[in-house]
Formats: sequence, C-alpha cells, structure tokens
Amino acid sequence: QVQLVESGGGLVQAGGSLRLSCAASGNTYSINAMGWYRQAPGKQRELVASITNFGVTRYLDSVKGRFTISRDNANNTVYLQMNNLKPEDTAVYYCTANWAVYWGQGTQVTVSS
Repeated sequence: QVQLVESGGGLVQAGGSLRLSCAASGNTYSINAMGWYRQAPGKQRELVASITNFGVTRYLDSVKGRFTISRDNANNTVYLQMNNLKPEDTAVYYCTANWAVYWGQGTQVTVSS
C-alpha cells in the first residue's frame, strides 16, 4: 500500500503563486508515476499534471506555462508549483500515485479575482 498526504493549499489573489507538496509513504518503491488531479464543485475531476519515474511530464492545456510538476525521489515527494493563478484554478487538488490507484486526502486551492 501507498499513503499520500498533501499540503500547501490556501487562498491567494489572481496572479499569485502556491506550491503544493505530496509526501508518499508505505511501499514507495512500487510507485512508477504520480500526478495531480483537481475537482471544482459541480465539475468533473480533471488531471492537471503527471510525472513518471523517468521524469516525463504532461500538463492540462489550460495550465501549461503556469504550473510545473516535479519529483524528489530521495524523499518520496512530488510538488506542483502553481504560478499566475487564475480564479478558474479554484478547486480541491488531489495527489495520486500509479495512475490514480492511490489518492491523497486533497487540499483546497482558492483564487480570488
């Protein structure tokens, strides 16, 4: 099993920045990929960014150039650096591992205009 714990969410003004962190524990050697999903009330969950053990990254079109996903394998931690935040980014952000097999508890990100 793998356990994931997110942190770093909060309320920011449009144009501001946040960095989300996700610490993995348990059988971390089994993790081959991690990612960040988000879900706003009344909207479908969407994959924001993902990263593999080889460092290959992919991003949702609407966050390209603004968000950066990175991974610290030594500390079993994945990050999501979010710059130039927009009100449309408001959502609960979830950390996932192994293509959404494992999920964190979620952290709220709210962006005011």
